[in-house]
Amino acid sequence: MPLLARMITTPVVVDIRRGAIADLADLLADQRISAGGRVAVAVGPRSGGQLTESVRPTLREADFYTVEGGTVDAALRLAGQVRGRSYDAIVGVGGGKVLDVTKFAAARLGLPMVAVATNLAHDGIGSPVSILDNDAGRGSYGVPAPIAVIVDLDVVRQAPARSVRAGIGEVLSNLSAIADWELSRDLTGEPVDGLAVTLARTAAEAVAHHPGTLVDDDFLRVLAEGLVLSGLAMVVAGSTRPCSGACHEISHAIDLLYPERAGAHGEQVGLGAAFASTLWDDPESRSRGTLIANCLVRHGLPVTPAALGFSLEEFTAAVVRAPETRPGRFTILEHRDLDKDAVVAAVRAFSDRMNAAYATTGTKDSNGPAGPQTEESTPDT
Repeated sequence: MPLLARMITTPVVVDIRRGAIADLADLLADQRISAGGRVAVAVGPRSGGQLTESVRPTLREADFYTVEGGTVDAALRLAGQVRGRSYDAIVGVGGGKVLDVTKFAAARLGLPMVAVATNLAHDGIGSPVSILDNDAGRGSYGVPAPIAVIVDLDVVRQAPARSVRAGIGEVLSNLSAIADWELSRDLTGEPVDGLAVTLARTAAEAVAHHPGTLVDDDFLRVLAEGLVLSGLAMVVAGSTRPCSGACHEISHAIDLLYPERAGAHGEQVGLGAAFASTLWDDPESRSRGTLIANCLVRHGLPVTPAALGFSLEEFTAAVVRAPETRPGRFTILEHRDLDKDAVVAAVRAFSDRMNAAYATTGTKDSNGPAGPQTEESTPDT
């Protein structure tokens, strides 16, 4: 008998709305994750106190732990604190660092993990990946995806505007990553998962074409759903491929070359996606680049190296270094295999084009200019 379907691990519930965190205890009970609320709750050092007070009254059997930093050591420390106690699940409440640490700790202990996101800076909300700093730099660790995902829009609105904007760049970069994956299929024979592509592309196009801004609940909902869909695309693919291509290689190179100056991950991958799209020769790819750039500008994200805080020479160095960050991953950068002089020319042409197209556009998002990045935001893929 032919295989007519496949089983895909997905969250038992995705709850994106205002006031969702107040119903956390009911959700755990209703979904049979923890009938009595006997869970370990991991929170960040900055917003942990306020969040703890908001959920403690309904989770009287829970124990609360503070996560310090997004490192392997922090994840192992959390696992050590939780080990030996009788918990039904681990609940991570916070930004990307808290969620990634909690996912890793849950994987070590074999416990289900519930993700309660407090900002929308990253697609790790529902992904099977933890990005953690280690002694050698930063690594990606495969982990089980969260069993439940909760996004409280009231809480998200309290996050720095820059952290939400970063999520826009993260989702938009799917369009560049998908093109790279399909290019690899055509030139190297790498298999492409159509369902993963569908989820990742749907997420990106929904955000790209939505007319709202950060002050609109509907736009925040679409962005949150897009980040969750991106995570599911990675679950389906069994890798970060549908959401990580040349755009992320460039971002990783920036992190390596300029660790003290690297900005929000979503800003970097959004700019990387806009640049990578100019390396293609066909009209469809150029149209994709325009769609990405228009959306970035509309929401106040950078579309030139200077806007991100880097000179053309520094951004060129990152593009040259980029293919080394993901050995074995084939993207438009590996295909073009440009020497340094060609990269210099491509970066300069890209910057000139963006300046000419958007010099007088300004930031249309009514949430104001980019502010400082929250300590709990972290990249994925």
